[in-house]
Amino acid sequence: MHVQEWLETVPAVSVYVLVGVVIGLESLGIPLPGEIVLVSSALLASQHGDIDPYILGACATAGAIIGDSIGYAIGRRGGRPLLTWLGNRFPKHFGEAQIAMAERSFQKWGMWAVFFGRFVALLRIFAGPLAGVLRMPYWKFLIANVLGGILWAGGTTAVIYSVGVVAEAWLKRFSWLGLVLAVLVGLTSMLVLKNRAKKAATQAEEREQASAAGAGTPGPDTVTVAD
Repeated sequence: MHVQEWLETVPAVSVYVLVGVVIGLESLGIPLPGEIVLVSSALLASQHGDIDPYILGACATAGAIIGDSIGYAIGRRGGRPLLTWLGNRFPKHFGEAQIAMAERSFQKWGMWAVFFGRFVALLRIFAGPLAGVLRMPYWKFLIANVLGGILWAGGTTAVIYSVGVVAEAWLKRFSWLGLVLAVLVGLTSMLVLKNRAKKAATQAEEREQASAAGAGTPGPDTVTVAD
């Protein structure tokens, strides 16, 4: 079953909790489809009045900030052995190549890696724990975490909800638009084909006339024999 189809079967409160928990666990460092759940929930909110987009965005933001903070604390306490353990448990997400790339990003960008990491699936999972492992000052991490969480979770909810509202309104008129479009396409195609057929008939008639005229006119080398 598709995520959005499944979300339609649960109460609004459960959707808020689910979004907050999934995004929180993903931010904590567990590979979960937080972005997919958030996008699906925002689309669902645009189609059903029971789900408040403001509450949804707030839950997503809270989950992102709290999850990242817990991940930071775990990373700071667990250190490098934690990354090794995660690599053994989730080699596709916490393999040596992924960890090396994340470390380079943190060394180059510092707290901005936490902020912009919100918008990159891989760094979103790494940001909290890795910031703790690398002993980033907590006040820097907190600023980047809060700002990134608000912009990513709240912004994603707002954008997807707005797009969903516009799309739903357009889809309600789709049958009429489709009918009008089909009629216009049909008329245009008929006129184009009729015009092309008329041109082809005219050209064929002109060729026949030219051929007949050429056959009935004696050429310059023709000799007339008198009786």
